[in-house]
Amino acid sequence: MRKVVSQFGDGPLQQKLQTGDLHFLSDAYLSNGGQETGPTPHEYLGAALAACTSMTLKMYAGRKSMHLENAIVTVDIERVNDVEIFTREIQLQGKLSEEEKNRLVEIANKCPIHKALAGEVQIKTQLVN
Repeated sequence: MRKVVSQFGDGPLQQKLQTGDLHFLSDAYLSNGGQETGPTPHEYLGAALAACTSMTLKMYAGRKSMHLENAIVTVDIERVNDVEIFTREIQLQGKLSEEEKNRLVEIANKCPIHKALAGEVQIKTQLVN
């Protein structure tokens, strides 16, 4: 996996992000002191789960020759009592049997980001100069 690098951007909280040759921004809401020039870190976290879920469903359906035309995944994150609650809605489009739909929901729970978020996570921090 390519490393992600963040550094200060323009304005009070904007961050310039880079992974490989890709450049993008993150920011905070106006109400939190940002300028809303990019998704918030939590929105990127939700995007990671949504994108990974949809990719996983597309790959699985393709391998199993299912007639999945599209998987629209919506993720919302809220914090309650210091617990992050991810609400994921999956809309499956195409000619699918109930059995195939149920199997795809099972497969959604096996996407790598779902596993990472639901499993144990360790963050190692080191100061480098």
